[in-house]
Amino acid sequence: MVQLHELIFRDAHQSLLATRMRTEDMLPICETIDQVGFFSFEVWGGATFDVPIRYLNEDPWTRLKTLKEAMPNTPLQMLERAMNIVAYRNFPDDIVKPFIRLAKKNGCDNFRIFDALNDMRNMKVPIETVKDVGGHAQGCICYTISPVHTVDKFVDDLLTLEKMGCDSVCIKDMAGMIFPKEAYGIIKGYKDAGGGVPIDLHTHSTSGMEGLSYQRAAEAGCDILDTAISPISGGTAGPPTESIVQAFKGTEWDTGYDIDLLMECRDYFLKIWDKYRHLHRMKAIRPDPSVTVHQIPGGMLSNLVSQLEQQDAGDKYLEVLAETPRVRAELGYPPLVTPTSQVVGVQAVMNVLFGRWKVIPNETKQYVRGFYGQSPAPISEEVYKMVLGDNWKDEVIDCRPADMIEPQYDHFKGVLEEEAVWKDREEDIITTAIYPEVGLKFLKGEAQPEFISEQLPLDKDHPLTRGMVKSFFPELPDVYLEIDPPEARKVGGPAQIPTEFDVEVNGEPFEVKVTPTGGFVVSEGGPAAPGGKPTGDVEGGVKSPMQGNMWKIKVAVGDTVEEGQVLAILEVMKMEQDVKAEKAGEVKEIFINEGDPVKKGECIMQIL
Repeated sequence: MVQLHELIFRDAHQSLLATRMRTEDMLPICETIDQVGFFSFEVWGGATFDVPIRYLNEDPWTRLKTLKEAMPNTPLQMLERAMNIVAYRNFPDDIVKPFIRLAKKNGCDNFRIFDALNDMRNMKVPIETVKDVGGHAQGCICYTISPVHTVDKFVDDLLTLEKMGCDSVCIKDMAGMIFPKEAYGIIKGYKDAGGGVPIDLHTHSTSGMEGLSYQRAAEAGCDILDTAISPISGGTAGPPTESIVQAFKGTEWDTGYDIDLLMECRDYFLKIWDKYRHLHRMKAIRPDPSVTVHQIPGGMLSNLVSQLEQQDAGDKYLEVLAETPRVRAELGYPPLVTPTSQVVGVQAVMNVLFGRWKVIPNETKQYVRGFYGQSPAPISEEVYKMVLGDNWKDEVIDCRPADMIEPQYDHFKGVLEEEAVWKDREEDIITTAIYPEVGLKFLKGEAQPEFISEQLPLDKDHPLTRGMVKSFFPELPDVYLEIDPPEARKVGGPAQIPTEFDVEVNGEPFEVKVTPTGGFVVSEGGPAAPGGKPTGDVEGGVKSPMQGNMWKIKVAVGDTVEEGQVLAILEVMKMEQDVKAEKAGEVKEIFINEGDPVKKGECIMQIL
């Protein structure tokens, strides 16, 4: 038989509904789900830690505990990004270990552990910690296509994970591009080489090949397949659970699951799908076989459109798709999964908008230095020099990245005490360590939910509603297209998109921000807006050339700055981008605070 790992409460709504499904819309169907007998049920990890505290005003730890209470008979699983945990950077051991311990305590039974670069050094501590706390460790390799990612290499990695103590292993095809031949070859190769723990195949429906790949996987001896209950499946999400159950019925791979229970689940999630209609995107729903060429995973495809539209560069979409594999090759063929997908994707956008390797985010520099792990293929000396300069050899590390990070647990406990939000709850320390600003805002009670369940469904004119087609709004006579020319986005036109729209890359939530290093427009004159912010040009004004978010201001009024000095650090799709002075001068005014959003053309400071 084949068992199923169900994705509806994590990967499925992360892929199709921007991870916005609220806990109150999960609980009513839990009793039915708990009767199905899934091998495991994914409820946590990925973006389901970030989104609740950032957009839903929900505590992710409470969600996990509540879902475990509602489904006591089903092993609950999380997606754990090795030393990245549930974020986009490496953390020290004294944050990773308690995170896993507390996740187990609150109801997580199984941990799917992966590293974006398949760097086993980054997976060692999480695997050992899961075993120490009595959890099920599922070691995961990220599937991708490149000259160095061969069937034999994947088989060797799976065998290595088993030797490291994993209870099961998994092939994680985050972009839905695994060919049936490769699915069969890797699984059969693992089994023939003596692999002795259950093997799982995870894929998405993006390319349209998932059914054939699952059939070949089963024929090769695959033990577990990942699926999502049908109303929130397909496209950039996973294959439909009910379809796989019925396809294998009466065969040697029969799951034995009760189809009537699954149909009850289906009926429930049909209502949920309609309820969250403001988040639907046609590009995320329909198949896109081009993923086998450019290898951009899941929601990253559709959201590249949104990101470029925000910068009035929607016509550059195809150029970015073409640039992405070039950047990936130059960076040593990293799999395109969080966080390396952000590194490659944002760098591709920068290259198209500003010229190849003219603007380099700090995360690209950190990746090239080795602070994400070892690249699958060597990076050329030419790329090292472009990114790090002539003295690049002094910048590159060859140890486990986390070994370079100081302990943080006591520091963030002190932050909670200093901010008077310490409630003798260890989980809050970890939340703050992983997401310092967003987490602290949530713990202070300052976060506000975008919406609550009772407000759904939102109407077409709500600011949170994405551009969509009339099938999601059957009461409307006109068609709302996914992509429209700028003139169509005027008030009253189709597919109206808010100026400060939040989008997701690879299913993760981001405010759209693409900001180059330097590149300021210095102009003269201009009136001031209420609160001191100028609305027009000012003498010596430093304008934000694109939408962004002010993360750190590195200068103060009265400071003398030199040409090339870092003035501030902007957040660019959760990546750091230095803002440097193009000429020397004195800081006369600063018109923005840390944490403020920055609109295109907004003057952020004055230097004379």
